[in-house]
Amino acid sequence: MNWLDQVRWDAQGLVPVIAQEQGSNDVLMFAWMDRQALQTTAELGRAVYYSRSRAKLWFKGEESGHVQKVHEIRLDCDNDVVLLKVTQVGHVPGVACHTGRHSCFFSVLKNGTWETVEPVLKDPRSMYPQP
Repeated sequence: MNWLDQVRWDAQGLVPVIAQEQGSNDVLMFAWMDRQALQTTAELGRAVYYSRSRAKLWFKGEESGHVQKVHEIRLDCDNDVVLLKVTQVGHVPGVACHTGRHSCFFSVLKNGTWETVEPVLKDPRSMYPQP
């Protein structure tokens, strides 16, 4: 059996993916992959996701320059969530979020409000082409 056939894809042919930083174990981001994205990620050793909003493959860092080098691909016990162990590489090392932060999980619930607990490391306007 092909290893891709062991993944439990949802009705849209997608699987949720968590990107975790190698070493620190920080959770950097959450995204989706289709079969082609997961296969391409395994072949290239670079994170490739499926953009639901654009309905196409999204090579992490194709616009921002902040690429994820993949060290390990794991599948959870139910075969329906993928975990990538990655190193975030780019112009400002460690930036994974489109907001210019290290992690997309930068808000913490404290006393009934969301508080930002991670600084912006790079101005997001400098990472993406402006219309």
